[in-house]
Amino acid sequence: MAITLHQGDLPDGLDLGPSVAVDTETMGLRTARDRLCLVQLSGGDGNAHLVRFGAGQGYAAPNLKRVLADPRVLKLFHFARFDLAAIQHYLGVTCGPVYCTRTASRLVRTFTDRHGLKDLCRDLIGVEISKQEQSSDWGAPSLSEAQQKYAASDVLYLHQLKAALDIMLAREGRTALAQACFDFLPARAALDLAGWPEEDIFAHN
Repeated sequence: MAITLHQGDLPDGLDLGPSVAVDTETMGLRTARDRLCLVQLSGGDGNAHLVRFGAGQGYAAPNLKRVLADPRVLKLFHFARFDLAAIQHYLGVTCGPVYCTRTASRLVRTFTDRHGLKDLCRDLIGVEISKQEQSSDWGAPSLSEAQQKYAASDVLYLHQLKAALDIMLAREGRTALAQACFDFLPARAALDLAGWPEEDIFAHN
């Protein structure tokens, strides 16, 4: 496994392949308040690329935006709703097409309420990951080795999880339903940003 830390953008000419695992780290859970600090990517080859944004640096990142906006590249997330909102708000990019391992798990693993990334990695592919650095300071002037390893672990296994979940979705006849949910996720993120984070606009009352 190789972890490469980039400042402000991906390098020119980097090809991550037809599907890219993506995650973000922010200063907190309120997108408009808590700035985007890091975007992690992996092409499923066991390597991770971390794009770091310093305070006041801005979010130009043309190479990163090109990957995220490319309609030919499938973007894999775990809990895509949050990451898509952060990417829309700070990078000005609407990602698509999208696949969310948490959404897939909730659709097909109805025998459990454990749909976190750590749970999926353990249950579906036999990999134990640590979440110890989840609440660390991602806006610090430099990222520790532990932070970099944690950030990489959030994207390194999403391709394997997708393969396992796709088998389960097909087995239970929910592949088309899952795809419809994935297609809606960018709009769900836009609703969050526009002021409807909790209200169900489809509800009768």
